[in-house]
Amino acid sequence: MADGAAPPPEPDPDPDAGADPVADPASGPAPVPGSDPAPVPVGPASAVRPFLVTAGRVAGSGEAESGRTMPVETQLVTTVAGLDGLDRLSFERRDIVAACRQPQSIAEIAARLRLHLNVVRVLAEDLRRAGQLSVHVPDAGVTHGASVLRRVIEGLRAIPDSRGILRDTD
Repeated sequence: MADGAAPPPEPDPDPDAGADPVADPASGPAPVPGSDPAPVPVGPASAVRPFLVTAGRVAGSGEAESGRTMPVETQLVTTVAGLDGLDRLSFERRDIVAACRQPQSIAEIAARLRLHLNVVRVLAEDLRRAGQLSVHVPDAGVTHGASVLRRVIEGLRAIPDSRGILRDTD
């Protein structure tokens, strides 16, 4: 090397280090320099979601006409039409109809599906008006003890607040 010539380049110890990422389709798309990967959503859904589920409505179609909202203890049950049309319903509506195969109160449905109480109320009223749910009227001759009230209270406590925190204290 006394003649001033540059030494030959060292062989690259990692043959894939300089490889073009586009040339290898298994590696996926090449990252854009200076950009971070898309953040992965973590935690409870955004507060905007209930607004989207109900299309901005705060009352069901029947409630808007009558001016009355369904009480949280209203028991709903799926109709034959509701079961037949189950596969044509959107996610939340399908879940509500499926949950009502046995009579369920609005509060119980909200707790079971982890949806906001008012969202369930609005969608349940829409489903009732469409004939997919009906209001279950219990036998008037049967009296219920404190166990019914306890179940409703437990159902309400199982509903998370807007931050996703359960209220399980007395």
